Amino acid sequence: MKHRMLTPGPTPVPEETLLEMAKPVFYHRSAQAKHLLLEVQEDLQYVFCTNNPVLTLTCSGTGAMEAAVVNCVPPGGKVICLSAGRWGERWRNLCKAFGAEPINVTAPYGQPIQPEQLAEALAKHPDVTAVTATLSETATGVRHDIASFGKLAAQTPAVLIVDAISGLGVTEMRTDDWHVDVCVTGSQKALMLPPGLAFASVSDKAWRRIEQNLTPHAFYFDMKKYRDGVKTGETPFTPAITLVRALRASLKRLRAEGIENIWARHARVAAAARAGIAALGLELFAAQPVEGLTVFKVPEGIDGETLLKKLEKGYGFKLAGGQDVLKGKIVRLGHMGYIDYFEVLGAIAALELTLLEMGHPVEVGVGVAAAQAAMGQGLTISNEVGV
Repeated sequence: MKHRMLTPGPTPVPEETLLEMAKPVFYHRSAQAKHLLLEVQEDLQYVFCTNNPVLTLTCSGTGAMEAAVVNCVPPGGKVICLSAGRWGERWRNLCKAFGAEPINVTAPYGQPIQPEQLAEALAKHPDVTAVTATLSETATGVRHDIASFGKLAAQTPAVLIVDAISGLGVTEMRTDDWHVDVCVTGSQKALMLPPGLAFASVSDKAWRRIEQNLTPHAFYFDMKKYRDGVKTGETPFTPAITLVRALRASLKRLRAEGIENIWARHARVAAAARAGIAALGLELFAAQPVEGLTVFKVPEGIDGETLLKKLEKGYGFKLAGGQDVLKGKIVRLGHMGYIDYFEVLGAIAALELTLLEMGHPVEVGVGVAAAQAAMGQGLTISNEVGV
């Protein structure tokens, strides 16, 4: 049986990217390494939609989040933490860990933070140093209106710090145009790499804030140590050079397709997945869904953990369940990066058969037909507008 991983991350890695990691390791201080880092810097700026430097860190996405907090927020500084799920809560926990004062602005799981909530918080707390937000709340499948958050934060001294770990390269994210001061992502989502690298774009406003923070609790994650090397292709510490070489291959693939085409492709596949799930009578969980994953509630009378096990053991499809309080209550179907429409279609077909096997009333084929119809409509629209 062929196994297919449709989780929200890690995601599958293209063959040409994997092959790059099989080549011999070379010296990370060589001219070859410097040229490589300069090349990926340019392509990262393209994917981030930024003219600002993008720092490459050897760590997970959480490492880049930590770097953003410890560099931009002084001890005791106030931070408005916009939280609608587990990853929004991670910003709050990072702030608490490094002595900042989090001001929590929340929404129920499945619902997005509204721009009006941020506006109210900024009015109440004019002395905040930063606002943290999440583009794609992977725990619930919710997408946030970062453009509106950016307009609000830009009118204040606060820097806007965004977790785009599962959203960058999937859904529209215009870092500079949306006034995002620090945007972080990880390698194992839409960038189509194994885990191990993280990235952070840093605006001039954020660099000014970093310079004002005279007591950053950082050594390895001191962003100033990385800043000068961006221009020369050097890093302050040993980078994961084999991953960076693989990154070049994945970035070339993304750039060849074009970032707006990538956003449109993910949107079409997401619409098809949602149509298929809804046709099965399953309830979508996110009120404002992101394009990188489709999240639905486990139907009454079905054990969510058993459903996932049967999907994997019986049909080879690895999907993800809920976390913490959502464990066993939702299923997360990932379709970002190197996951194509036909894999999603196969997952819906496997879901139909698994639900039938578990005694849930389902008309086999109805989900697949609805997904096909939605995808066909999307292709028609795309052809008409020249996408």
